[in-house]
Amino acid sequence: MSDIKKVVLAYSGGLDTSVILKWLQDTYQCEVVTFTADLGQGEELEPARQKALQFGIPASNIFIEDVREEFVRDFVFPMFRANTVYEGEYLLGTSIARPLIAKRLIEIAKMTGAQAISHGATGKGNDQVRFELGAYALNPNIKIIAPWREWDLLSREKLMAYAEEHGIPVDMKHKQGGSPYSMDANLLHISYEGRHLENPAAEAEESMWRWSVSPEAAPDAAEYLDIEFKQGDIVALNGVALSPAQVLTQLNQLGGKHGIGRLDLVENRYVGMKSRGCYETPGGTIILKAHRAIESITLDREVAHLKDDLMPRYASMIYNGYWWSPERVALQTLIDHTQAVVNGWVRVKLYKGNVIVVGRDSATNSLFDSSIATFEDDKGAYDQKDAAGFIKLNALRLRIAANLQNKNS
Repeated sequence: MSDIKKVVLAYSGGLDTSVILKWLQDTYQCEVVTFTADLGQGEELEPARQKALQFGIPASNIFIEDVREEFVRDFVFPMFRANTVYEGEYLLGTSIARPLIAKRLIEIAKMTGAQAISHGATGKGNDQVRFELGAYALNPNIKIIAPWREWDLLSREKLMAYAEEHGIPVDMKHKQGGSPYSMDANLLHISYEGRHLENPAAEAEESMWRWSVSPEAAPDAAEYLDIEFKQGDIVALNGVALSPAQVLTQLNQLGGKHGIGRLDLVENRYVGMKSRGCYETPGGTIILKAHRAIESITLDREVAHLKDDLMPRYASMIYNGYWWSPERVALQTLIDHTQAVVNGWVRVKLYKGNVIVVGRDSATNSLFDSSIATFEDDKGAYDQKDAAGFIKLNALRLRIAANLQNKNS
């Protein structure tokens, strides 16, 4: 007899998690609480409530929450303060959503007295690691049920058969073969994996992309956008103050309109395999470019270089599920300290897949001094003779080594 009497399930209302809900009831004979997060995936979430009710879940055990503002404010924006990119390309759209889901699973478990949480991530993917590392960091004694590591329903056909046997509603999409891709969407991105994309030599079909037009089909006229930053975060677009979620929503629309933010990537998964995925991150692509531009004028050179040195480590922490780790928190503290001076505006031009910075300034924190940087007469602001000593001192070790090599050759 299992000691698990109640479990909180991360529930989308789709085929997989609907099967998991019924499987938990039958296998563990436990009470199930469902949690469905609105991360901006653009889907109607009310059907998830209705499906949960059909399985006998009482209304008090169904949690459907709009976490879009929290997602952007407390996860996406802090990540972009570090200019975070994984393996040189990936903007971590899936990875950054998992810590928030893990946090709410643990909070709801505590609220409802559940002993366990459950998720629908497969044993092949990264998400199982992200969910579970986050959960254990927040509650070291929580029990975790990962059905894909326990059951024998390891194919779509078996899932369908189980659903039909237990009266689980299966929509027409799944009856006709399902989507040609495994997709994940939130306010930062949408990802596509599987089926056609499992051949890394095959170009993704144009019909796959949902958020953006191709650069070839983008408008022939460029669009200019003024982006205002306060302490490293975007607070206004074209002079209009916006909340974090509103910022990302508008940037997604503008970026998608101009064919910005598409990525075709073979990444190295945490579990050891290489995986090909395609991503649309139009808003995030604009944020990253604009944030680097405002930092270029406000950050001290060595601080900026230190951030660049640390960024790959920070990106790996997020990708590998260590958002709640002490090292990520410590590094975030350093990053956020640097952002106190990152205030000002950036003007970008959006044109056929490109984000082009065309201007930037800060009324309060600009380190750019035109009287020093000018190619015209600087009226003594910079003594060019100083460079000779600086160069000789830095060349000293090189000259010593060269003299030794010449002596021994």
